[in-house]
Amino acid sequence: MRLRALVVAVALLCSAAASRAELWAWVDGRGVAHVAARPLDGRYRPVLGPHHAPTGRVTGKADAAAGLLTWLEIAPQVRVMRPWLREAARTYGVDVELLTALIAVESGFDAGAVSPRGAMGLMQLTLESAGRYAGATNVQRPLDELLLEPRANIHIGARMLADLLRRFGRVDLALAAWNAGEGTVRRHGGAMPPIAETRGHVQLVLELYWAMLQRSQRVTRIQLAVAPMTP
Repeated sequence: MRLRALVVAVALLCSAAASRAELWAWVDGRGVAHVAARPLDGRYRPVLGPHHAPTGRVTGKADAAAGLLTWLEIAPQVRVMRPWLREAARTYGVDVELLTALIAVESGFDAGAVSPRGAMGLMQLTLESAGRYAGATNVQRPLDELLLEPRANIHIGARMLADLLRRFGRVDLALAAWNAGEGTVRRHGGAMPPIAETRGHVQLVLELYWAMLQRSQRVTRIQLAVAPMTP
């Protein structure tokens, strides 16, 4: 399911009624990104949203304008996941940019992340939700152990996200269901729930997804422009 610029732009407009979300980050000495919807301390700098400006800097990075996008391109923990991200994207028909954006917002690409609510791994999957999608991925290993294995976590999460995209037909609603649960979205008539946390989460993922699509399309155009002409 290749949902490109028009769909993302419409989704962003649909969530515009909510107060504009933000994405703040800093990169520590190990190259690990710390991402949040608000500045948790003085190290955080705006990388997406209304407070982000070309002159802003993500602490630990010299390149100001690119911010988190550049970190996603060069960070070792992101680069090592790319083959599995592409593999899962092909297998389940989900944009690799969407998977990348969701993981960046959910865990900052920390494969060992465990939330206070028990969500685990790169895509912050709970045992309850992941249990329905583990399927053949689960090779007789405890699910909580499996969810901390990056490739398995990505595949289970991608399968779950692809199912939500099919069920709701829109990226923003699929992300809302990811964050708040399918039942919550359906109880609100299949529309975006009026939950600040959910709307903020959706906005953050969509902004990063859209920015990544713009960058990948720009790179593609540049590559086409410099490609040698065949006789």
